[in-house]
Amino acid sequence: MSIAVVVSRFNQALTEKLLAGAQEALGKCGVDRESADVVWVPGSFELPPAAKWLAESGRYQAIVCLGCVLRGETAHFDYVAGQAATGIGRVALDTGVPVAFGVITADTLQQAVERAGGSSGNKGFDAVLTAVRMANLKAEIARAEKE
Repeated sequence: MSIAVVVSRFNQALTEKLLAGAQEALGKCGVDRESADVVWVPGSFELPPAAKWLAESGRYQAIVCLGCVLRGETAHFDYVAGQAATGIGRVALDTGVPVAFGVITADTLQQAVERAGGSSGNKGFDAVLTAVRMANLKAEIARAEKE
């Protein structure tokens, strides 16, 4: 299975932990970690266009988007988190390629740390599991249509 992982550089200390979790999950799913392409983008707002370009390339059965958006004192959080979520979902619907949402949206740094390998698990790991399951489901449906 060919998978691309798009990772936000913003809050990189956390997104690197998400990427590590994603790479661990790839191995557990039988996907060669080295065969997965990793693409870095400036922030979570830029995840959807990069995911779309990758999906449209036809080289991947699934895309995983990893990022971290922390709530601050302005409405910026709402715009970035909302657009990242909407855009990632739209890429999957528009291209037919499964795109997993591995973006942490947290009120505090501590909440984000817990979701990036802490007591709440690793959302990068979870996103890879989702992507692989959706790619497998898509393949099953395609096989059933041919029967």
